[in-house]
Amino acid sequence: MDTSARPRERALAGLRKPALAGLVTAALAAGAIGTAPPASAAPGDPAVVPTDRGGVRGTVQGGLRSFQGIPYAAPPGRWTSPQPAAAWTGVRDATRPGPACAQPAGLPIGVPGEAEDCLHLNVTTPGHKGDDLPVIVWIHGGSMMYGTGDMYGPNRLAADAVVVSMNYRLGVMSFLTDPALDAGSAYGSGSYALEDQQAALRWVRANIDGFGGDAGNVTIMGQSGGGYAVCDHLASPMSAGLFDRAIIQSGPCATGGSRTRAEAEADSDGVIKAVGCDEAGDVAACLRSSETTVAELLEAYGPWGEPRPVSGTPLLPLSPAEAFRTGRFNRVPVLIGVNHDEENGRYAGMEIIPGGSPIPPEAYEPTVREQYGAGAGRILARYPLSAYGNSAGLALATIGTDRDWAKPTYDTAKLLSAWTRTYMFEFAEEETPWFVGYDEPSFPWRAQHMAELAYQFDMALFPTLTRTQGRLADRLIGAWTRFAEDGNPNGRRDGGWQRFTERRPHVQSLTSGRWKPTEFTRDHQYAFWTSLS
Repeated sequence: MDTSARPRERALAGLRKPALAGLVTAALAAGAIGTAPPASAAPGDPAVVPTDRGGVRGTVQGGLRSFQGIPYAAPPGRWTSPQPAAAWTGVRDATRPGPACAQPAGLPIGVPGEAEDCLHLNVTTPGHKGDDLPVIVWIHGGSMMYGTGDMYGPNRLAADAVVVSMNYRLGVMSFLTDPALDAGSAYGSGSYALEDQQAALRWVRANIDGFGGDAGNVTIMGQSGGGYAVCDHLASPMSAGLFDRAIIQSGPCATGGSRTRAEAEADSDGVIKAVGCDEAGDVAACLRSSETTVAELLEAYGPWGEPRPVSGTPLLPLSPAEAFRTGRFNRVPVLIGVNHDEENGRYAGMEIIPGGSPIPPEAYEPTVREQYGAGAGRILARYPLSAYGNSAGLALATIGTDRDWAKPTYDTAKLLSAWTRTYMFEFAEEETPWFVGYDEPSFPWRAQHMAELAYQFDMALFPTLTRTQGRLADRLIGAWTRFAEDGNPNGRRDGGWQRFTERRPHVQSLTSGRWKPTEFTRDHQYAFWTSLS
């Protein structure tokens, strides 16, 4: 890396302490934590690392060291804040990931299960790079409903950085909100995913030096639901000092990232009633009782929620959008971006589910009018079906991408850039991998939601990359690692990436060709959508 000319930023300003919807079930087995008896560490054994709770033994293979299933907090009580993990004697087995946090069946990025003891993390580190490497903490996506940290294989990303991933509570087990549950946290109920992630970040600050990472150089990185979580950490005063840089992928938090208490309670009332606790003398005791099973709670909450942490609390005083607008956030360098064809994945998924089929052309206009109401006429004029080869799916996906992803991501970059160093990108590669085991849709999926993940991680969802795709993967990982190192993604070959400012809103197009600025606002009809909103 060419980093000699770039200053190293450590300052942290701001507040201080006081998707692929439509695809169907795929079974990915969750591993269990090893229960082997404690092993003794040989002097200088690279597979053994001490932590503040006890030693862990991982694996050494292919030039990397991997440690999985490390508890960063104690087994959590239902809807209570995470607490420190208990210490152990000897050396704990860390060769297998911990169980996935409870989640329903519904998406290929999910691991259906009912585990409540799930607050574990994974560390992958280069075996020969020495100490003080940049640290990347990956916060997985999945609408804050699905997923695990270990399903994102980090070996490529860990070539020049220490990579940490974690499991955190999801869906109903994190976001159920009711006054009866408020005593479980100093911040009230409804935001335990954010608290879990903060506990993992505190573990990183305390322990990552032992794995070769620089505890003073931590970048949080998330995609989709994980990207919204990164926005929340930027806005949360309780996350201040826990990270030094932030990467947001497909997380347009100018229009998301949190919800109000009223919204969270409305989302929860039906669940509490469905499991029979609404008229209990002690609602909290009923919900936490073993007689109220995780399976019942998951069924009552359903598989298609889009929960977010509650704003208006000491944990998250302001929504991310308001925090960024007013400058009351943790001001660290930010790399933020969106995929060129985000919604292509959703509409493609609607075609390939059992019983699905392409949307017929004659359904295009009625669908637009149903979805967009008073603005439908202008939208139909701006996005004529003929411009998309008479593919209603492609036309609807383009509308959704421009309105729901491109515009709010650009707006988020504008808000951030008024206060802190900000870089914006658009992943725009057209020849991207499609999901293993699924038929191809009727229109090109291109840079759909999640497409960039195939280049950053080894995932069972995607096929092996081609040689050309592998070269792009190396370039993406290089840029991300450079940003994690010192807050600047530029390199010798892939330079010319300028900071985003409102006066000069530079958006770097990332493809297998030459990286260059893109006409983002024109390409995504930004002025049109601004006029409609």
